[in-house]
Amino acid sequence: MTRRIDTDVAIVGGGIVGASAALALRRMGRQVVLLERDLCGSRSSGVNFGGVRRQGRPLSQLPLAQRAHRIWGELTALLGTDGEYLRSGHFKIARSEADLAALERYRELTRDFDLGLEMITGAALRARSGWLGPKALGGSFCPEDGQANPRLVSPAFARAAERAGAQVFERTPLDEAVHDGQRFVLRSTAAALEVRAPVLLNCAGAWAGPLAEQFGDAVPLRTGNPAMAVTEPLPVFMDWSLGVEGGGIYCRQAARGNVVMGGGAGYALDADRARVERGTIHGMCRQAIELLPALRHAHILRTWSGSEGYLPDRQPVLGPSIGRPGLFHGFGFSGAGFQIGPAAGEVLAELACKGHSSTPIDAFAADRFHRLPVSSPSSTPPVPHATSVTH
Repeated sequence: MTRRIDTDVAIVGGGIVGASAALALRRMGRQVVLLERDLCGSRSSGVNFGGVRRQGRPLSQLPLAQRAHRIWGELTALLGTDGEYLRSGHFKIARSEADLAALERYRELTRDFDLGLEMITGAALRARSGWLGPKALGGSFCPEDGQANPRLVSPAFARAAERAGAQVFERTPLDEAVHDGQRFVLRSTAAALEVRAPVLLNCAGAWAGPLAEQFGDAVPLRTGNPAMAVTEPLPVFMDWSLGVEGGGIYCRQAARGNVVMGGGAGYALDADRARVERGTIHGMCRQAIELLPALRHAHILRTWSGSEGYLPDRQPVLGPSIGRPGLFHGFGFSGAGFQIGPAAGEVLAELACKGHSSTPIDAFAADRFHRLPVSSPSSTPPVPHATSVTH
């Protein structure tokens, strides 16, 4: 027998964006049903590098990143766990004079966002980070950026949403999504479940494209598979989270001593699984040893990959549907969604309830990929308060 639920807002996808949207909606008094085909936070939201950085983002993302920065600062009160979140500082390494010049330009462009960026070179760099190898000429330091454990943080948003009253259905793959003229109807055969709601949030990550296209929002979303690795526990030598100007590896050391690193791409085994090949790990380790000599004899304990949605401009789709009122998208974060995820969830909740957001999101509109008129978010009717729930 199929269980039927009427709710204010339905969410597809239980990663950090969908789960934080569910929590925000409950805090705004709306009834929420979230459908996740696996376990919440088990995909890219839970297996990413764990960097929590604002530095290096496009200017268009910084208002969202600043909003997220405030949320991260309240994580324990919000979720009941700190998720191993630490404002360790993020250092973006320059390996050439051109890199240093690019980082200096970025610092000037972002002065209005109060990131507190500091250029560190020469003797000052060696005094503060003697563990860096000679390939690092200097870099840009953002003192309040940091790191967290995604395996703890992302599921914690879903559990907090549940405690706040959201109905979260895991292992519930979506088989059908239609609009009957008044509301969205979502069906999962495996869970014998039908959910009906006037508003739908598409937070399905790398799998969000078909759902968007079904309702007229075709976007050039592709799947990428970032490569990750973690070493054995080492004596703690590094207190910053690291990136590299122009791309390359990124590293952080957890409190237990393990060094988590990423860089390069894995490959897909099928639509749901990805793996890292030996050549990618070799290249990652070579770069890591050049920048962090302490890793020269470290053992790699584990490598992994996941599936992330990428768009050509590496900007997300965040905002209303072009063709279907009541549908809002939050996907395509292109490997950089962990830090801004909680703010994206709050933005989606605002759009669902008020029709507009207090954070500028024009750069993330779905219609930027083709010449179709987009309806203003303000024209979308707000969601009513709690509807009845039937079984």
